Amino acid sequence: MVYPISAAKLQTYYRCPRAYYYRYQRKLPSAAFFGSAALGTSLHQALASIYRDWHYQEPVPEFGWVDRCWGQQSRGLNTTQRDEGRRILQRYYAEFMLGTSTLRKPLAVEGRIQGGLRVQNLEFILSGRYDRLDYLDDGLELIDYKSTKDCSIPDPDDVDLQIGLYYLALEQRYHRQLKRLSIIYLRTGEKVSFSATPFHRERVKTLVGDIAMQLRHDQSWQPFPGTQCDRCAYARYCPAVQVDPEPLPHEARPEPQLQLAFSL
Repeated sequence: MVYPISAAKLQTYYRCPRAYYYRYQRKLPSAAFFGSAALGTSLHQALASIYRDWHYQEPVPEFGWVDRCWGQQSRGLNTTQRDEGRRILQRYYAEFMLGTSTLRKPLAVEGRIQGGLRVQNLEFILSGRYDRLDYLDDGLELIDYKSTKDCSIPDPDDVDLQIGLYYLALEQRYHRQLKRLSIIYLRTGEKVSFSATPFHRERVKTLVGDIAMQLRHDQSWQPFPGTQCDRCAYARYCPAVQVDPEPLPHEARPEPQLQLAFSL
């Protein structure tokens, strides 16, 4: 049997094993988020098409090519969304395409990557998705597009765990090292990059080893109280937050017979 694990699971367990227990072992729903993701989805699909389908026989495409790809991917949007998306792609084109001498074809776009890790005779599958994967002279750069209005820099620990997971998986898949993870905020045209090193890979190996040990032997799921408790979707059930915590709802999944039961 193999056990799939993602960056989100690593991050959840790192922040609080108790939250991990509620979310993944007992399958309690997390807080709902409302709002349309249609514009963001169309922007991601248009950028994938721009890079994947360009013929690369000229140094840089005209904006007409970008506009054509946007037209194909924005058919389900309303007029306001189409206009907003076009403005976002105009900014992207000016910032990241027009100024380059030659547009280089990515290794892959809109992809899923998997890698394996054996810990204590257990097989883990590390998996994740990426928006674009670029060649560098000495390795690879993973590009993540963000279309949300929130342009805040992600938590450094979350970034480190994400880098480590992709470092492992990409090294196995392409036999190249991840050198950089970059986030492009589409609404502002800002790009933030983080260096990737073997330290990140080893940190993830250590954390997966800790998870394997604790899931096999530890039934307590010790909470890590902190500022994150204020926005935790499971605070009402947690003995570290509530003097008299609520019982788990009836729709909670029964305690797994096999503790090491990951699911994506």
